[in-house]
Amino acid sequence: MVLVVAAIGNSGSGKTTILEYLINRFVAKGYHVGAVKHIHHEDFTIDRTGTNTWRFAQAGAGVVVAVSPREIDIIKKTSQKFQDIDRVLGLLQDEKLDIVFIEGFHGLIAQRQDVVKIVTAKDQADLKSTLELIKRPIVAITGLVTHNSDERIFEGIPVVKVPKEGDKLVSLLLEELQK
Repeated sequence: MVLVVAAIGNSGSGKTTILEYLINRFVAKGYHVGAVKHIHHEDFTIDRTGTNTWRFAQAGAGVVVAVSPREIDIIKKTSQKFQDIDRVLGLLQDEKLDIVFIEGFHGLIAQRQDVVKIVTAKDQADLKSTLELIKRPIVAITGLVTHNSDERIFEGIPVVKVPKEGDKLVSLLLEELQK
């Protein structure tokens, strides 16, 4: 079974830094790792105007696959706002992954109890407001909020300074993988 771990926090709280750290550590330990990033910008596209793949989509293809010697990109066009994280995770099911890290999708993940969460925050006020929106399991609190604090536990949740105490966060996730 794949462990799904989401970093949840406001913009600038340290989500990308934490996930980059964890991805690096788990890959170094030999785990197969996937990552999913939610992009809020409605006009974002990986497909650039004028490319062959763009032309295929403009001609009406709902799914376009671009294959190069070292990369495969699947571009799926949608007509409505995306609301199904399980569909995205389903795209990864054939990849034989041990762990998938997710950044974003707060509204779709915050209340799910089948997704392990790492909460990142800028400061105490940010932390408190973020925690109000999230259901457990929460494996740790980290991010900028830890830089000026010596707290080890907040509301029963371990507080981990990364990278200084990053091994502790890795250990907590390894425990989750064993469940």
